Amino acid sequence: MAVTGRLALLVALGALVVGLLWPSGTGVLVVSGVLALAAIADALAAVPVGTLRLDREQDPDGVTSVRLGESVQVALRVANPARRRAVVLLRDAWEPSAGATPARHRLVVPAGERRRVVSTLAPTRRGDRDAVRVTLRSLGPLGLGARQGRRVVPARVRVLPGFGSRRHLPSRLARLRELDGRRAIQVRGQGTEFDSLREYVAGDDVRSIDWRASARSHDLVVRTWRPERDRHVLVVIDTGRSAAGRVGDAPRLDAALDTALLLAALASRGGDRVDLLALDREVRASVLGATQRDLLPALVTAMAPLEPRLVETDMRLLAAAALARAGRRSLVVLVTGLEEAAVTEGLDPVLGALLRRHTLLLAAVADPELATMAAGRGDAEAVYTAAAAGTARDARRRTAERLARRGVEIVDAAPDDLPPAVADRYLALKAAGRL
Repeated sequence: MAVTGRLALLVALGALVVGLLWPSGTGVLVVSGVLALAAIADALAAVPVGTLRLDREQDPDGVTSVRLGESVQVALRVANPARRRAVVLLRDAWEPSAGATPARHRLVVPAGERRRVVSTLAPTRRGDRDAVRVTLRSLGPLGLGARQGRRVVPARVRVLPGFGSRRHLPSRLARLRELDGRRAIQVRGQGTEFDSLREYVAGDDVRSIDWRASARSHDLVVRTWRPERDRHVLVVIDTGRSAAGRVGDAPRLDAALDTALLLAALASRGGDRVDLLALDREVRASVLGATQRDLLPALVTAMAPLEPRLVETDMRLLAAAALARAGRRSLVVLVTGLEEAAVTEGLDPVLGALLRRHTLLLAAVADPELATMAAGRGDAEAVYTAAAAGTARDARRRTAERLARRGVEIVDAAPDDLPPAVADRYLALKAAGRL
């Protein structure tokens, strides 16, 4: 049984009556007894909570999807099979990060009918968000007492990556069209292939003149080139300890996922095949052989439940999985950390096998706070903090330079800058024919 605010108001009025008209112990007992009996009788007259039937409106697979930063509505139906109407206060509780509003619903369900309540979820974290429980309070006719109970009505909302870097896609696609010969600008690299002939115009590279074709047409004719298509791009995301470090309000893993989505969208438009691996000590997600049309939906679905694990990533497993899934020469984009110890002990021993067969691009999420800390002065604590930050930055730079000398492409940028920086490096490698 539960009591309501209306009963509390009557208790306050009863105390006033006792104080003014019947200031005695008998008055207190009489007024309290009347109110207690009224509340109990009212609660007994309420529709039993156990008779109310609850069910969800949801997708056939039982999972509703929404992108991070957007909102979605979830509906709960309440059926009343009793012979009298039910006045119900309902709380549909979800995990705190699901951002469910409103907190409570009030509804009147006539006898033999059902009603629908809608909650709006605005999730603040990626992943699966589950409903916790539904609390029901069935009010009596007088609104003084109520019957209360709890139910578990399963529901799940899958929060997909937000893909905030999508805004960089149009400008990179424009550059891709230039490389692909869909505009007047033509480039030639080691991996380009012949496209067509056209008349020479001022500014064309004289090395592209086709002298035999020029002799036949009596005008200067140049060859145009386009980058090779149908290359293979394998994105490997480290979900181990380095991905758990927070930069700003989000873990590094979120920036890694955003980077993978922008690169996949760009490379698939460029005619290249994109696959994904996410792993630490075991493979956590894998997308292989998806068509251009299905690639992004497959990626966001695979990425949604990923969470960083507080373990050191098994780099031997990572290298073996990458080599197994990339049979021909590919661009392997490894999104991991640049910590000196982790690279020395984990990545260095397997680097040779990867570089012999593939072009390796290492993308790392840098913390912009290090630059701020390194510039700090003013008191002793700030100076020591600046010295520690400077040491960390120097170690990171030395590690990047050492990997670059071995032939690894390095992109080290802040979370917001990493996706476009990796996309730019992909375009540069494609223009140079190094995919």
